[in-house]
Amino acid sequence: MKVLGILGIIVILLFIFLIQRPGLKRSGKREKIAFFSIMMVNGVLAVLLVIFPEMPGPGQMIDFLYKSFKPFW
Repeated sequence: MKVLGILGIIVILLFIFLIQRPGLKRSGKREKIAFFSIMMVNGVLAVLLVIFPEMPGPGQMIDFLYKSFKPFW
């Protein structure tokens, strides 16, 4: 079941790439590097969430960080 989730993520990433490809041809090197780096980070995070579904999300990290400021409110 996890393999299907990972394959689904790969298909979605390829679909996004194919849609953005015409715009990437006209853009500069920095934009291409930024696009691919953000795409890879998001892909890795999505695969990690499929493999480890109990992994805390970004909302829980923000709650953890700001919980220490609660006494000051």
